[in-house]
Amino acid sequence: MTKTILMDKYPVFDLVINKKETTYKNVNEIVAHFQALIEKHPVAKEIAVFDHYEHTSSIKDGVIAPEIKAAKNVVFCFGKMLPTSKILAVRPRSIGICEFEDSFEINFLEVPNEQLHLVTEEWAKSVANA
Repeated sequence: MTKTILMDKYPVFDLVINKKETTYKNVNEIVAHFQALIEKHPVAKEIAVFDHYEHTSSIKDGVIAPEIKAAKNVVFCFGKMLPTSKILAVRPRSIGICEFEDSFEINFLEVPNEQLHLVTEEWAKSVANA
């Protein structure tokens, strides 16, 4: 798991998994895996699956890096408290799944709640050797 700061402000966590290190064959199988994890979690709620590849390819001047074969986001929320209106700025959460020729990349923004951040890391890591 690697942490980088995207565009000098967004803390993004990435995990690259070689296709030989997982039984999942495509992005849709990994999406289903995350949906099952979200459903089992006591407070997480799935919101949507966003097909970023399809969306971007449908835009007249949309640009997709040639090495990207598929890209989807699983959108969900851990929110069991609403202590201030400002918390809406960091919700909902999203896990990105990007498929390349020989690997998958799983990424997400740092979760403000440390315990839930660890849950998200565990979910990402669970794709490897599955």
